Amino acid sequence: MTAAPKPKLKPDPDPGSGPEPRQTAALLLNRRGQYLLHLRDAHKPICDPGTWSLPGGACEGDETPEEGVVRELLEETGLVVDGLTRYTVVDDNIQVFLGSWDGDPALLPVTEGIMFAFFDAATTARLTMAPWAAEVLDRHRADPVVPSPQPPARQHVLNAVGVHLHLERDGKILLGLRHPDSPFAPLSHHFLAGHCEQESAVACLIREAREEAGLEIAAADVELAHVVHVLHAPATRPRLQLVFRARHWQGEPQLLEPDKCLGWDWWPVDALPEPMVAYARAAITGIREGRLYTELGWGQTG
Repeated sequence: MTAAPKPKLKPDPDPGSGPEPRQTAALLLNRRGQYLLHLRDAHKPICDPGTWSLPGGACEGDETPEEGVVRELLEETGLVVDGLTRYTVVDDNIQVFLGSWDGDPALLPVTEGIMFAFFDAATTARLTMAPWAAEVLDRHRADPVVPSPQPPARQHVLNAVGVHLHLERDGKILLGLRHPDSPFAPLSHHFLAGHCEQESAVACLIREAREEAGLEIAAADVELAHVVHVLHAPATRPRLQLVFRARHWQGEPQLLEPDKCLGWDWWPVDALPEPMVAYARAAITGIREGRLYTELGWGQTG
């Protein structure tokens, strides 16, 4: 079997010498000289599945490569990196830009692929790389070019959205005791809750109520009662916790997910149980005081 030819790597062409490349990629280095790489999905019908590559993608419409790489970086990593410069062209069609970024890849939103990580030059040589990306790194290892120092990149962090059910009957609120193996707040009391998927917040609430406790709630009977914007720790993803009140519902709470919850109980508003998830307690306090919004944890970032 004849080996596939390696991608052609060449210096940036004269802009007037031919059509502009329609694919883009960003070679981002931190101050330690490590490369930011993107692990691609292994089981999807895409180019270079299961390999480490550079973030980037195709230009859309009449975008220039500069516009295309900025958009792709924002969509894939949530970053706006100032000062990107043209570095090289691969296979006559991939314009590679050089830039610097010194953040934590673990905090980047992963909208495509598996993960982002920094690797030093010695480690990248041992990774399973997309062939064209490997050629770019080979060139840079052979003749390192240090990107110009830039101001810190603006990071667009995607907040997680949670929905919570506030059910009150005869002065008592429905709370569940979380399973001891729960990764969040084990053996603590909490609202019936879940994370929004590809659905509206109200649709998520209705689904979670049915799946977790067998309760039937109509969208017309739901109203927003409180919002808590939570930062559990400086290095964690912010969470926007929406608490909805249901004025009417059908059914009695059932234990349908015993691996997540040990049981449901009605607790007096003025005698809430301990321990209890802090932001759930804050939401109940806010509702009783007639407030719509609470922030928790943001003072830690100062």
